[in-house]
Amino acid sequence: MFDTLGSGFRTVLNKIRFSDDSKALDKALDELKKTLLKNDVYHKTTKEILSQTKDYFKTNPIGKENFLKALSLSLESILKTNLNYGFSYSSVPPTCVLMTGLQGSGKTTTSAKLALYLKGKNKKVLLVPCDLQRLAAVTQLKTLGESIEVDVFNSESKKPLEVAKEALKLGKNYDVLIFDTAGRLAIDEALMDELDSIKKLVKPHDIFYVADSLSGQDGVRSADTFNQKVGITGVILTKFDSDSKGGIALSIAYQIGVPLRFIGVGEKLPDLEVFLPDRIISRLMGAGDIQTLAEKTASVMSDKEVKDIQKKIKKGNFTIEDFIAQIENVKKIGSMSSIMGMIPGLGNVASGLKNMDFDNSEEIKNIKCMVNSMTKKERLDPSILNGSRRKRIAKGSGLEVSDINRALKQFDMAAKMAKQFSGKKGASDFMSMLGQMKAQKR
Repeated sequence: MFDTLGSGFRTVLNKIRFSDDSKALDKALDELKKTLLKNDVYHKTTKEILSQTKDYFKTNPIGKENFLKALSLSLESILKTNLNYGFSYSSVPPTCVLMTGLQGSGKTTTSAKLALYLKGKNKKVLLVPCDLQRLAAVTQLKTLGESIEVDVFNSESKKPLEVAKEALKLGKNYDVLIFDTAGRLAIDEALMDELDSIKKLVKPHDIFYVADSLSGQDGVRSADTFNQKVGITGVILTKFDSDSKGGIALSIAYQIGVPLRFIGVGEKLPDLEVFLPDRIISRLMGAGDIQTLAEKTASVMSDKEVKDIQKKIKKGNFTIEDFIAQIENVKKIGSMSSIMGMIPGLGNVASGLKNMDFDNSEEIKNIKCMVNSMTKKERLDPSILNGSRRKRIAKGSGLEVSDINRALKQFDMAAKMAKQFSGKKGASDFMSMLGQMKAQKR
């Protein structure tokens, strides 16, 4: 997420590393301008960021640390349209939400992601399929709903307004109703009329516009049109795990004055994050986002697991059983690229892992087959795996000895990384934070 933009910012900082004069500042600002425009940041947004960054040095000395602080403050100013981030609830349940956007933006999948996010907050959610224009939309929503065990409203009606009306009658039994409305390949009057009718009927607490992060300035213009026609209260950006340049995130908040509420950071349904400017800026600057990672991890790990891992991180111990257990936990948290982007210093590794799929990866399947053919003693101490043991494991798992050797090599690398990470302040802070979160939940 924000790979090219974050990389560009780090390049800018290097321009001022060894100098503290006005000439170095001008070079850094020029490089910053190029980086922002290259990453699809709107020219007026770029101008504002440059102006605020430069103004900081009217009262502060020039230097790398101050440039980092000045840039962070200007980005905060751009992104903080108001304090309404994430999900908010109406005072009288159920909370009704309209999901709007153009066809292909990921609106239906995002509806399911949002439902899963709310389910994790112990909310009872009903997904309402009002997209009757796209033939597969209703089926897709039902399939997604089943996969996360969230109810999907079923209606025989062929009219979106009727479906919405029927769902409202059932709505008193739920905390949140999410209406997945129809999109088009382009904005047209029919689409807006339909949305306006549903809006008047449902009286939604929030209207989210789902924008494809690859759409650049076109996405900003479309969001602005939806805002003018039906009024939107927030934007959800999808596909931030792709080759998105990231500029739309800075531009959309500044240009239309509507807050980014969530971002989709992967294809998996757990890959939805609340857009919190402070944390996003931290990732952009390469400082990671331990707070979000701890929150996600705390939701899928038991108290015992947290305590056990705390002990093992301190000792630098890491067994094959730990390896498999953490793979299972990671699957619940989200995509590998989104996780790596939250760890300080590892953001640049994330792009290389964006296509890693823990469910379908051949390597992960081989590792699981290998572990299932190992004895308890072998799992706890892989160093005893000599040639004959490896042959036995290969035969029992249906793999080649070369597959076993490769899997063990991957485990060794993971074990070394865990040992190195155990001595870093980031790991200590993370585990301490995780322990506190689990204690607060009791």
